[in-house]
Amino acid sequence: MAFPDAQSGSVTVLELPSWELIGGQEVGIRGPSGAGKSTLLNLISGLMVPTTGAVWWDGCEISKLTEPERDRWRRQNVGFIFQEFHLIPELSALENVLLPLRFDHWRCPPRKHHYGLELLDRFGIARPRQLAATLSRGQQQRVAVARALINQPPILLADEPTASLDRQSADSVTDLLLEVALESHRTLIVSSHDPLLLGRLTETYLLSEGCLELVS
Repeated sequence: MAFPDAQSGSVTVLELPSWELIGGQEVGIRGPSGAGKSTLLNLISGLMVPTTGAVWWDGCEISKLTEPERDRWRRQNVGFIFQEFHLIPELSALENVLLPLRFDHWRCPPRKHHYGLELLDRFGIARPRQLAATLSRGQQQRVAVARALINQPPILLADEPTASLDRQSADSVTDLLLEVALESHRTLIVSSHDPLLLGRLTETYLLSEGCLELVS
């Protein structure tokens, strides 16, 4: 699988002969800034497609799907957690969690509404109707994790999920990620510079100069 530099197109950002994961693994990816960690997660999730090679998940070659098909596949199979949360500040915590459902439902199914409340309660958000803008950064990231789980996806991708948090909040988010991955045998892939987070995963890879190397 290869992916060129977006600006010049002449430099290969990623060049992976092959990379195979077993369902339920907890995998970390570390590497210098600009090494292509976010690009790799985008390729894994179908947000981008490789220029050569293919991306397969559970027998489905997602890199061959059309963009609408990839969007549908991603909604059903992937929960994405970002460093900067990407919450809508004018919406409540609960409204942010339920937002992904709007792509497939005109009205939120009652069972999903209840599940969203359950997630927020479990993650320590005592006031689900509190505006996202008024939450602490640690609370915002927990809301973002709940949003990623609302469709109960088998794959969780987290791009620097603890980078902008204090140590206590970072440890709390790490606990949540591992807990929700283990209990439902989800595949968890995390890009991070956080050695404490990476040290709790089953495998860690170093991404450097476009290549992946298993380091622990």
